[in-house]
Amino acid sequence: MTQTALTQVDWHGHGLQLLPQRALWDPQQRLLLLADLHLGKAESFQASGVPLPSDGDLDNLNRLLDLATRLRPAAVVVLGDLIHGPLGLTAELRQKLAALPALLGCPLRLVGGNHERGSWIEGLVPEPPQQAGPLWLSHDPSTPPQPGLLNVCGHLHPVALLGQGADRLRLPCFALDRRQGRLLLPAFGSLTGGHPCPAGLQRWGIADGQVLPLP
Repeated sequence: MTQTALTQVDWHGHGLQLLPQRALWDPQQRLLLLADLHLGKAESFQASGVPLPSDGDLDNLNRLLDLATRLRPAAVVVLGDLIHGPLGLTAELRQKLAALPALLGCPLRLVGGNHERGSWIEGLVPEPPQQAGPLWLSHDPSTPPQPGLLNVCGHLHPVALLGQGADRLRLPCFALDRRQGRLLLPAFGSLTGGHPCPAGLQRWGIADGQVLPLP
């Protein structure tokens, strides 16, 4: 893969764009790929006695709708953890999810993640890892069934640690493992934490509405 000024990476001639909204755009297949929204996370914490505000989902959904309006994808594919869990899957969230495909103007698909287990979402059946052109889509990092496919996945919530001490920054990032053929997506959700990106990967950090290459 190589980077261009448009924050595009190339996989054997197949261009992919890294978006500052923490999503991946495949213009050739017109697929909008994102992972780890964790909708209903605040409500899950509230059920455990932690008084988090409930406005995080609105930010997540508005960013997604803005992207769909601008890009007009053929489909939006969430690579796992669309929801945080059963406790946060309220009647209000169910209504929002039911209305989401019509608002997006395209099908909404879900490659099942660990946080969907034990939950049922009407009209949105979790799908197994699968191939989409030269891409292998999964939630957890996984090995494609045939060589040459790029595994695009979530689950790890990669962040880049920059600086030291009080000047240290934690930036959500895209991370490319050239050797294994794997692209890690940052968590799309605004209430998600992050894990330091493994060493040796090519990284692009997200800051001030930009995607920037990192050393």
